[in-house]
Amino acid sequence: MGGYDLKKKFSSNVTTILFLAPALILFVMFILYPVCNTIYLSFHSWKGIYGAPVKFVGLKNYTQVLSNDSFWLSLLNSLFFMIGGFVVLMPLSFGLALLITSKLKGTKLMKTSYFMPVMLSTTAVALMWVYMLNPSYGVINQLLEGIGLENLKQDWLSTPVLNIWCIVLVNEWMYAGYNMLIFAAGLVSIPGDVYEAAKLDGCTGWKQLRYVSIPLSKESFKIFSILCVTGCLKAFDLVWAMTKGGPNHTSEVPASLLYNEAFTFKSFGKSSAIGVLLLVLGISLSILVNTVLKREEA
Repeated sequence: MGGYDLKKKFSSNVTTILFLAPALILFVMFILYPVCNTIYLSFHSWKGIYGAPVKFVGLKNYTQVLSNDSFWLSLLNSLFFMIGGFVVLMPLSFGLALLITSKLKGTKLMKTSYFMPVMLSTTAVALMWVYMLNPSYGVINQLLEGIGLENLKQDWLSTPVLNIWCIVLVNEWMYAGYNMLIFAAGLVSIPGDVYEAAKLDGCTGWKQLRYVSIPLSKESFKIFSILCVTGCLKAFDLVWAMTKGGPNHTSEVPASLLYNEAFTFKSFGKSSAIGVLLLVLGISLSILVNTVLKREEA
């Protein structure tokens, strides 16, 4: 009897492994191996050409990256993305979620309208805003001129600091609909009985929002926070399509700096070092956000 149970358990384990094997193989091939290879290359010098020598250089790539002003400027620009995410995107997305989950008429149209930018390709969004922000014929400057505010006209994407904030605001416009759905999912999961009880206690309007909707949407805010932090660190496509990190690296972000080091300057070692630093920073910030939110819940 004991032998039969052992055989059955072994058969069950084999079946489990066979079901998990495809996912594990894909994980090793497309996640674990690339990460390990990137860590390996970060300690070497390689031009990215097949057959080219891979020379061990120790911590040289890391010291060069950390002593590069462009790297720190790119991290500052990522910080601007995070500030924009928490100050602009979060309240905007939550406000839109309140609208589409309300009993107002036309909520179906609102859902479609607000989510439409997410369905557009990043390149299409970037080109659209590049034309709108053009200093010569862009609609933004023409609008300012039309209402008598010529002094506010700018070369939006060529002015340092201003250019990265333009990209940040375009990013918030594009992803507001996506994050709206995250908050909407949290709002619709709140039982109607809770709102009824709050009304009986005289908690209506803004008080209901403050004491019921926001506290019971903590999980949605937690998900948003983690996605915002990690997403801002790996931001690339919108920046690359709008400014390519220029002019003079003023709108550079870590991912675009990584791309340039690898494919423009053929320095795959330094590029890998940037990737490893981003990985460590992303994991550290995610753990920090989780820790802070858990303390608030406790």
